[in-house]
Order: sequence, then structure tokens, then C-alpha cells
Amino acid sequence: MGFEHILVDRSGDFATITMNRPQRRNALSLAHMRELITAFRDIGDSDAVGVVLAGNGPVFSAGHDLAEVAEADLPAMRSLLGTCTELMTLMQQVPQPVVARVHGLATAAGCQLVASADLAVASEDAGFATPGGKGGWFCHTPMVAVARNVGRKRAMELAMSGDVIDARTALDWGLVNHVVPAGQLDSAVQDLLERVTRGSAESKGIGKQALYAQIDLDQPKAYTYAVEVMAATSQLPDAREGTKAFLEKRKPRWRRGR
Repeated sequence: MGFEHILVDRSGDFATITMNRPQRRNALSLAHMRELITAFRDIGDSDAVGVVLAGNGPVFSAGHDLAEVAEADLPAMRSLLGTCTELMTLMQQVPQPVVARVHGLATAAGCQLVASADLAVASEDAGFATPGGKGGWFCHTPMVAVARNVGRKRAMELAMSGDVIDARTALDWGLVNHVVPAGQLDSAVQDLLERVTRGSAESKGIGKQALYAQIDLDQPKAYTYAVEVMAATSQLPDAREGTKAFLEKRKPRWRRGR
């Protein structure tokens, strides 16, 4: 289908969703987020094994479109933020690994996109901020995702100061996985995507969703959940095939995967 605010491309096993509002610094208007939801849902239901989220123009994403926010009443804001939450949640629900390709700035809900992606690669020129802390509208919803990446003290510093942290700091704090020179960003994203999509796509999809389900449970509950999932998935055809291929010293033949 045609989109106004994003581009969707499929190359082999991988899909790329590119935010394409450079004139608005890829600000997340309601229409833009709805298109992202449609794209992620369609790719999630497809045979793609990995997804890249990127942005056209000088920055990755400047967050919510404040021109739209400025005129919104309370019901409209609830709808806008609910749609944003649906998007962030969907990125973690689709079975494919989602890799954010980050350049320039990722601020507020743009930083939330990076934190909600399963993995992130940033160029050395990237910066990250939740600027509401130095303004009049605190970044409450972005901090749900960001705090789950960086921990309490660092999250509080980001939220309260509103300052931009550079890519190397974001790497140290756990917001991104890798930082590379700008000219190597695409190859680094491709390398990471290829590494994290090896093996059975079915197994990996269940694994991604199970990891998110157990990671915030206390340890006894996490083990109870993980034991049941791991026992059940041991019976899947790809699990049987992987074990058999190892014992027979041959390359496995997955039903879907790489």
C-alpha cells in the first residue's frame, strides 16, 4: 500500500521502514504513527526475518509533532499518546528482531523509539535526549521505555536535565548496542541484523516475546515461565531439526530462517 509519511522496502529476508518526514524532522504525528503501526503489523505477519527502523533527513526523530500537540485537547492527547504506546508495544510484539538505525538526534518520543527497538546501532554524530525535563511538559511516556534500558539514576538524569547525551554515552548507558562512524552505519546495521537473525525464525520470534514477558518478573516467576516455554518449544519441528543436525554434524534445514 502507499504511505505518505514512511517508506517501506523489502530486500531479501529483511524489511526496512524509513520515517520520511525530513521537513518535520520525522516528528511523530498521529498519521505518521498510524502508518508505522500498519507497516510493523504487515511486516510482523510476513516472512521477513528482520526489520530496520530508519529516518530520512538530518535527524532520526524529533519526537511528537508539537504543532499537532499544541492544539490538542485532553481526549485528543489521550488518543495521541495511546497510539504512540500502541506503536512502541507493537515493535516488541512482532516476532522479528527490530534494529533502530540512528543518526542525528533522537529526542523525546524519538528516543522512545530507540529504547523500544530490540537493538540499536548509532552513528558517532547521534545524540539522545528526553528534553521535557527542561521545559513545561515532562517526558512521562518516553521514560517508560528509556528507564528500562538505562536504569534509574541515569534515567532520572536524562529526564530531569533534558540534556542531550552523545552516542558513546548512550552506548555506555545501554541505550544502544553499537556506535560507528557515520559512513559505516549501514554496514554495521546489516552486520548486526544478519547475526541476530541466524537460525530458526520461529524459535527466535517466540524467544523475543518470551524475553520481554519474563524480564520484569521476579526471578522465581521468571524461571517458572521460562521453564514452561523452553519445555514446550523443545517439541517444535525446528528444535528437533536443530538437535538432529548438530548430532549428525550437518547444517540444519529450518522451516523458515537463515
